[in-house]
Amino acid sequence: MTKTLLFSLCVLSLTACAKETPKPIQFDTKPLVCNTKPIAPPIKIIDKPIDFGAKRVAMTKSYIKQHYGMIVNNINITPKIILLHWTAEMSFDKSFKRLQPQKLLTDRKDIAKASLLNVSSQFLVARDGTIYRLMPETYMARHVIGLNYFSIGVENVGGEGNKKDDLTPAQVKANIALVKYLKEKYPTIEYLVGHHEYRQMEKTSLWLEKDKGYRTVKSDPGDVFMRKVHTKTKHLGLKRAP
Repeated sequence: MTKTLLFSLCVLSLTACAKETPKPIQFDTKPLVCNTKPIAPPIKIIDKPIDFGAKRVAMTKSYIKQHYGMIVNNINITPKIILLHWTAEMSFDKSFKRLQPQKLLTDRKDIAKASLLNVSSQFLVARDGTIYRLMPETYMARHVIGLNYFSIGVENVGGEGNKKDDLTPAQVKANIALVKYLKEKYPTIEYLVGHHEYRQMEKTSLWLEKDKGYRTVKSDPGDVFMRKVHTKTKHLGLKRAP
């Protein structure tokens, strides 16, 4: 009797399962919304080192002592200024070769009395907008009077005869990208300044030059170029020269 009852229950159960209609799978037809911001492509920088050996490091330390009144163990800086230039030379190779040697070239009599340390810059931008890194970004370069210890220099190939405002649209775009890269990497950066504006920085606490007679007149890279770069980097909050 018990076996018969159990068999009947199993049959009923199987029959019920067989008659049950499977429910269709429901798909969400709403479009997916992505809240992630697109990642900007990384800036392309090509390393092309100038000569920066022990001799140049020692000359840089001497420059810091003579002109800024500081005795330092190394030449590392905390960047607070991005300072833009032109090379006054239309050839990339010639521009690079002027910056490459450790010692100042003999035709730079205008600044030779201040130091025989060669001029340099952390970056050099070619006419086609290619960005080259010439030296460690936080090594001090000699590229501007009074402000080297707080600034990263960006040279642009051009400025024919040191007068012509001939920097290219590609260089404008490259400088904008480089400024954004540097500000993101070094939040300590406060100013974006053109070389022709450097004397206006004497009004700030970042000016260090001890020699009151050591000044030059500069025209690079000009107001037009600086205005273009400032316009596209306004959101970074960088200050102009006073």
